[in-house]
Amino acid sequence: MTDRLKIAIAQLNPTVGDIAGNLVKARRGRAEAVALGADLVVFTELFIAGYPPEDLVLKPAFQAACMRAVEDLAGDTADGGPSVLIGSPWRDGERLHNAVALLSGGRIDAVRYKVDLPNYGPFDEKRVFAAGPLPGPVTVKGVRIGVPICEDIWTDEVTECLAETGAEILIVPNGSPYWRDKTDERIQVAVARVVETGLPLIYANQLGGQDELVFDGASFALNADRSLAFQMPAFEEAVALVVYERDGEGWRCTEGPMARLAEGAEADWAACMLGLRDYVDKNRFPGVVLGLSGGIDSAVVAALAVDALGPQRVHCIMMPYRYTSGESLSDAAACAEALGVRYDTVPIAPAVEGFLELLSPLFAGTNSGITEENLQSRTRGTILMAVSNKFGAMVLTTGNKSEMSVGYATLYGDMNGGFNPIKDLYKMQVFALARWRNAQVPAGALGPGGTVIPVNIIDKAPSAELRENQKDEDSLPPYPVLDAILEALVENETPIAQIAAAGYDLDTVRRVESLLRVAEYKRRQAAPGVKITRKNFGRDRRYPITNGFRDPGLPVAFGRSVKARLPRGDAGDF
Repeated sequence: MTDRLKIAIAQLNPTVGDIAGNLVKARRGRAEAVALGADLVVFTELFIAGYPPEDLVLKPAFQAACMRAVEDLAGDTADGGPSVLIGSPWRDGERLHNAVALLSGGRIDAVRYKVDLPNYGPFDEKRVFAAGPLPGPVTVKGVRIGVPICEDIWTDEVTECLAETGAEILIVPNGSPYWRDKTDERIQVAVARVVETGLPLIYANQLGGQDELVFDGASFALNADRSLAFQMPAFEEAVALVVYERDGEGWRCTEGPMARLAEGAEADWAACMLGLRDYVDKNRFPGVVLGLSGGIDSAVVAALAVDALGPQRVHCIMMPYRYTSGESLSDAAACAEALGVRYDTVPIAPAVEGFLELLSPLFAGTNSGITEENLQSRTRGTILMAVSNKFGAMVLTTGNKSEMSVGYATLYGDMNGGFNPIKDLYKMQVFALARWRNAQVPAGALGPGGTVIPVNIIDKAPSAELRENQKDEDSLPPYPVLDAILEALVENETPIAQIAAAGYDLDTVRRVESLLRVAEYKRRQAAPGVKITRKNFGRDRRYPITNGFRDPGLPVAFGRSVKARLPRGDAGDF
């Protein structure tokens, strides 16, 4: 038994399905731990597989490959260096588990299974894993360590069992994705477990982008007295050594990093940047291409792309038509120059007017309207996809959450593309990020400093410029009002009557709710994008497209029958 334990926390960025690459990354992490003199190196949840593997983990060949990789890594520990705690899928007879293995002395010394499988929001673990039994501790250098896995600490059952069976320290491997203010939630959960068990707790979290999820790292620990023991950085790979010493009957961290964590706009920008970078790089795209319109959304996406990938991998294209203002032309050019990207102009009049001529026999006798406006957007989408097909760069879409909520986007037009870094940001949040980026150069960014988004783009009234003198507020409520109503409807599932009672016009709320409902079919066809809010479209909010329910806009009562009549004509909104 020892009175001093050196633990290396490997906060690294695995790739789902790249078992060989993840094994290489684990070996490099252990080599760093060797150099630091660690007794134990801790990797994150399902590190060998990457997290979340979704239905990929159901493939027997994948399961076997993960288990072989863990066995290979176990062989490395015969060198007398640090033991390893690492996450992997693990088959035990007919049952597949989300597991953590302790590797020591050249062998797999112990395996523990996740008990509490999350099945909400972005998580679907109950459909692919079996829950494990309540675990006992594992032993490292005579120290009994409890290893609850991620969700196992969000309730008290597993940690209480570990404390009762002799655990001295809790080490929690996590795959906890980012959303705004998530750090506070993690701390609160950890504090509750520390208070209940009286044990110090280490929270080791994954880093990196995986499709729509971003894992922000920010690994930390609490001493038994609830004080912060160490704090690793967010949005940054790191292997950190922390030292624990026996303090009377318990353990206390006496050495470890204390990093400053990003918050607010800084954290949101970092999440969007990391999610975009990993999506492009892990899927092996050479770069990205996007339409730069002179508006706020495309300017912010261009700046994020440059920060994530560098200007040499970003191609911006202005595609003007007769309604494109001179102001937009100059703003887009200024933005491209400030960011240092390749910038081309492709006028779309010949293509749009060609389509109109082709369709004129079919459209004879009708008035010009949204159909003709959408032809402009679809022409632009076709041009961007053609450039993508020719040169291999992925098209970025630029619609924000406000637009995606109410269907203010064109299928097979501005919705064309492979990824959208601002998909989960409301319009007013996009404006806030633009102002923040002009004042800051984010940590790890590859873009320039200074005003990269021209101030005029931020100050002018938003417009799709699909008809003469068009403004977004011709069709939508002012964005501060729209965003507040949408946040209530989407994030909080607030009834219409309750939103109106908070001071919003009832007819406006009903209209926004109707737009939100009928745009579901569009959102199903939208590109993936970084999750920033608690409830994004896709993983978190899964509504049926065919949906006959209508909120009557009456006060909600529970526990008794409520007779309500739908507003006249509501059934025809779809």
